[in-house]
Amino acid sequence: MRLWPAFFLALPLLAQQPSEHPLAREILKQLIEINTTDSVGDNTKAAEAMAARFRDAGYPAADIQVLAPVARKGNMVVRLHGTESGLKPVLFIGHLDVVEAKRSDWSEDPFVLLEKDGYFYGRGTSDMKGDDATMITAFLRMKREGFRPARDLILALTSDEEGGPANGIQFLVKEHRDLIDAAFAINPDSGGGDIKNGKRIYMMMEAAEKVFASFHLEVTNAGGHSSQPIKDNAIYHLADGLSRLAKFDFPVHLFDVTRSEFEASAPYYEGQLGEDMKAVAANPNDAAAIARLSEKPQYNATLRTTCVPTLMAAGHAENALPQLATATVNCRVLPVDNVADVERTLIQVFDDPKIKVTAVKAAVNTPYTPIDPKVLSVVKAATTKNWPGLPVIPQLMLGASDGIYLIHAGIPTYGVGGIFGDEDDNRAHGRDERILTKSFDDAVDFMYDVVTGLAKN
Repeated sequence: MRLWPAFFLALPLLAQQPSEHPLAREILKQLIEINTTDSVGDNTKAAEAMAARFRDAGYPAADIQVLAPVARKGNMVVRLHGTESGLKPVLFIGHLDVVEAKRSDWSEDPFVLLEKDGYFYGRGTSDMKGDDATMITAFLRMKREGFRPARDLILALTSDEEGGPANGIQFLVKEHRDLIDAAFAINPDSGGGDIKNGKRIYMMMEAAEKVFASFHLEVTNAGGHSSQPIKDNAIYHLADGLSRLAKFDFPVHLFDVTRSEFEASAPYYEGQLGEDMKAVAANPNDAAAIARLSEKPQYNATLRTTCVPTLMAAGHAENALPQLATATVNCRVLPVDNVADVERTLIQVFDDPKIKVTAVKAAVNTPYTPIDPKVLSVVKAATTKNWPGLPVIPQLMLGASDGIYLIHAGIPTYGVGGIFGDEDDNRAHGRDERILTKSFDDAVDFMYDVVTGLAKN
């Protein structure tokens, strides 16, 4: 998610249905003020609170499920039935859990929603309880208005996206596939709008997602007394291998999503950056443009598969030669690259038979399929209605989201969210996380248009 400078508030207001905004803000406040961290939080409490709202709105009890595989790790699934039984449902997903937040690190209590200077502050405002609130509001509004979708609409609010055991979407896919099976899914966690220098520049829609793959490196040695060092040192072997990785870049591998992302984004960036985006889209072998883009982490990660060491450990005593040195290398693999090829490449880069490379867990290549034109059409229509003239740009998700588990399960998943974020002020997972109040209100209207638009197809 991304965030917004205060003067963005001065942008003109569009026609709204403000009656929904107080409800959405009330839901956001309730969600923020239920701590759902992995350490001490209670996701089940949040799931039950939202289930109560749906019961109060008139959803039959049989259509509301709270599923908690273990204490504090509840998930909520609600279904709005459609009129045509032959159509597969549309699934909307959002995670209720948030990353840790220490009161001592924040200016204010992270688990109390604070509205200040045009922003909502609180842990989870941008990742992703703000988006959860927009979807919940849309489902409540549809029930109140008697909206009848052509196909079933399902909303799943889940646990453990931010880490911890697989009690969320993975649990639902494995144990309750019937409750969430769908033609495709919408995941606002990997979508939303971009703001640059106080101006909305485009709506981004996730069209593909990188694969998360980690590898364990291990060097063993007989060790010995530190007073008699030798060159055959486990730490030296590991450090030398990682040093070679630091100097290595995987080859550039553009595919239709990233090529169109650079091409479509280029006009919205002035100077050399825009020119380089345009050049790479036209010629992925333009070495000068690639070199300049690669200096920026975001664009480097868009161009290629990346691998980086994230954890290290070695030795057992300060007066002993190390018998064991280990590291974890985390890779984010393009969906058009092969995880097995990445592992083979790492072994070649380390170029040391003493460095044993093992996959932390079997990574699965992510099947990639182009965006369904009907879905893209609905997103474009909702964007145009709420922000006339704003383009929709399909993008590659560089991080990780719950969408990957649905994709692996054969449910195409697209990142679509209405909250706009400032490229230069991203506070998700960080101190004083916040979203613009106006952007949140706008997203409430946008999400309703997306949900009801997809319900008709």
